[in-house]
Amino acid sequence: METIIPIKGAVSFQLTLDPTVWIFDDRKLDLKTYFTSQEVEEDKDIKYMREVGAHWSREIMEGATFPPTLKSERKFDRKGMETGTFGIELSPFLKNAEIKPEATTIVIECEDGKEYPFSIAEAQRLILKYSQDGKPLLEDGPVHVLFKDGSNVDNPIKNVSAIRVE
Repeated sequence: METIIPIKGAVSFQLTLDPTVWIFDDRKLDLKTYFTSQEVEEDKDIKYMREVGAHWSREIMEGATFPPTLKSERKFDRKGMETGTFGIELSPFLKNAEIKPEATTIVIECEDGKEYPFSIAEAQRLILKYSQDGKPLLEDGPVHVLFKDGSNVDNPIKNVSAIRVE
């Protein structure tokens, strides 16, 4: 099994995805809670006030910090990383590859020769699961492809070898 997944075809930049490094990516999703928790729509004014209040409190406690470093100051939950089930959305990688305007389909290629075509809009909503209970997906990985609505959690697309844009 190859652990590198290429994004190829009708893209401006052919990318290679390495799921082994995503455990440290801030964009990772905790799949143990992702499909069970419901997103609550928060009022924009309340969200703004909460964020401004947090920023103000931080400046009072620590002084102004330029540039803002909140994202890079995260502390890693070692226990969570060792036991968690994680995935990452495919959409940022497709954006970075810059899909050409004439492309209409994204095809997930598997090692057994099976291909799963998706429209570009559908592909933007795919999640690449890369770990199960803190372990990489070595037997049928390197990733499993899940739908964002969780409808195929029990039967994901496995043995992914490439992502082709047509």
